[in-house]
Amino acid sequence: MSENLGAGAGMELSSEEKKAILDLAVGIAKEAGALLSTRPENFDLETKSSAIDFATQMDKASEELIVSKILTARPGDGIIAEEGSATTSTSGVTWVIDPLDGTVNYFYGIVGWNVSIAAKTAAGVQVGVVYAPSIDSLWTATKDGGAFLNGKPIRCNDPVELNRALIGTGFSYDVAKRVSQAELVSELLPQVRDIRRIGAGAADLCLVATGRLDAFYEFGLNEWDLAAGGLVATEAGALVTGFAGVPAGKEMVIAAGPGLHEKLLKIITK
Repeated sequence: MSENLGAGAGMELSSEEKKAILDLAVGIAKEAGALLSTRPENFDLETKSSAIDFATQMDKASEELIVSKILTARPGDGIIAEEGSATTSTSGVTWVIDPLDGTVNYFYGIVGWNVSIAAKTAAGVQVGVVYAPSIDSLWTATKDGGAFLNGKPIRCNDPVELNRALIGTGFSYDVAKRVSQAELVSELLPQVRDIRRIGAGAADLCLVATGRLDAFYEFGLNEWDLAAGGLVATEAGALVTGFAGVPAGKEMVIAAGPGLHEKLLKIITK
């Protein structure tokens, strides 16, 4: 993942700094959620990595709102955002933003889309906020400060036996990669309770944190998909890694309680 940080960024933020950033992120996420909750009658679609990967005018409007609010409040901070906003940090703090996670859900009027906002330093993600107004869910976390859903503490499910596990996943926008992904689903499905495809990676990670999913795995997540939801899941007791326990990233994200995580890792990395 790109660090994009200024000098002196290696230090952990204080609890007071994390609280201030969290409060700012929550307020901005709610504003962006309110904006997105008024769906337009017609969508302007812009193709991204493939014909089935697109952004709408609402992705861009949400990103503009979020970035403007952050930089007005904290002009020295950096920005990494899905729709292209990028600013180098001079404060040591960089915000990682998905202004509309689950664009396809949003376009089709399916619940689960969300606003994902994280703040990181070189020491890692310090604050994460995922707001899904369509399901009245605000997930928040600060590093070493726990994870919360609508203000109430949450924990992932652990232990969970593989054959009782409800597992979430997602699929690549690169159609060629879906063949191997389908093969993995075919292998997993007889061994688990069931598989769900929610359609929004940040929400999937938060559902693991809340115990609404027992685990989640996906190839191809970007930093803005992972940053906030990954912190929420971690602070809720889940392991969030890539292959062979390395840090989660674009190649693989596996999130689950420690016992189930070990079992999934063996299957996925065979």
